Amino acid sequence: MKIRKAIALLLAALSTLCAGCADKTASGSSQADSAVHQDSGGKAAAPASMTTMEVVHDMGLGINLGNTFEATAGSLSGGVRSYETSWGSPEITQEIIQGYKNEGFGVLRVPVAWSNMMEADYTIYPEYLSRVHEVVRWALDAGLYVILNIHWDGGWWDGFASDAKKDKCMEKYTRIWEQITDEFGAENEYLMYESLNEEGAWDSLWNRYGGDDSGKQKAYDLLLEINQRFVDTVRGKGGTDAKRHLLIAGYATDIDCTCDEMFRMPEDPQNRCAVSVHYYTPPTFCILEQDADWGKARANWGSPRDLNELKQNFEKLTQRFVSQGVPVIIGEYGCPTKNKEAASIQKFLSAVCAEAIARDMCPVLWSTTGNFYDRNAAKMYDPALHDAMFAALQPQSEDAA
Repeated sequence: MKIRKAIALLLAALSTLCAGCADKTASGSSQADSAVHQDSGGKAAAPASMTTMEVVHDMGLGINLGNTFEATAGSLSGGVRSYETSWGSPEITQEIIQGYKNEGFGVLRVPVAWSNMMEADYTIYPEYLSRVHEVVRWALDAGLYVILNIHWDGGWWDGFASDAKKDKCMEKYTRIWEQITDEFGAENEYLMYESLNEEGAWDSLWNRYGGDDSGKQKAYDLLLEINQRFVDTVRGKGGTDAKRHLLIAGYATDIDCTCDEMFRMPEDPQNRCAVSVHYYTPPTFCILEQDADWGKARANWGSPRDLNELKQNFEKLTQRFVSQGVPVIIGEYGCPTKNKEAASIQKFLSAVCAEAIARDMCPVLWSTTGNFYDRNAAKMYDPALHDAMFAALQPQSEDAA
């Protein structure tokens, strides 16, 4: 291939001109490793000088591999595939992963429930790590960024708020990230780790929906402690992890809670952290398929009031984080397809993409089997929806601006 020859020539030239000037950082990646990744996926490894803000901008639009490795209805006797398929997903193939790239997505978020296959001493089954790694490698080889996290994972997160359980929870959390970094640490910087999912909130300490604020500071301090442990554990691994781009979960990944002055980012000597929030507003459209005791399901979205609400929420993120140099990833956004007007689904998803991209944030669609991306055909179900979403990446005309 011409690109392989060009890379080889470039490497030879660099070797001649820059002998003895190789990067002396703790990174274990090499120019040769970068060339391999570029040859298979079309991108070179992110350079050490690339800021996290630049990485988030480069991601474009993202998509989740939802209801797959975070599914918890499998069994140890059934093995890895029983968990992977327990919420309706087919077994993930390289063709499915390549399809995300072919459709134009720039980043794949891979949620994982690591407790699915774990010993009592928190040792993750090697076959589980290997299977997740296989899928992550397919994504990296396709030229995608990857976000890898600890997801809901059976709900053990509630124990952090208990004085009797906190130490054990922190031990488990640390052990998980030690094993993830052992398994994935050699991958280049197109792999990003995410500290946790939405579970960084404890109503037993502070009920954000009502009551007093007496436990609010303790709740925020607890999340900071967990996020700091995450950064320290990853950075302590060395190699590429010493400077890998990291994603820090906001409080409940809620915009208002994360924009609260009590939320603080952990200290990172590399200054290579982004913040993650999720966007399911209004929940009566984005979550409910039918009426519930807390709200009446909406089939429609797109009024001037709806659009203004979206703009105001994203402006909060701009002012609190982006304008202060902290990149933002909308790690999940979406809505059901059942009992929703198709035109409203398109309006909502495309509007989130447009607002996020315009503000240098990366939106990552929550996608599961059967809603937006057809895993059997490895392409989006609705070409019109695809085009509407990806219009956000097209340069605006002066009139549109």
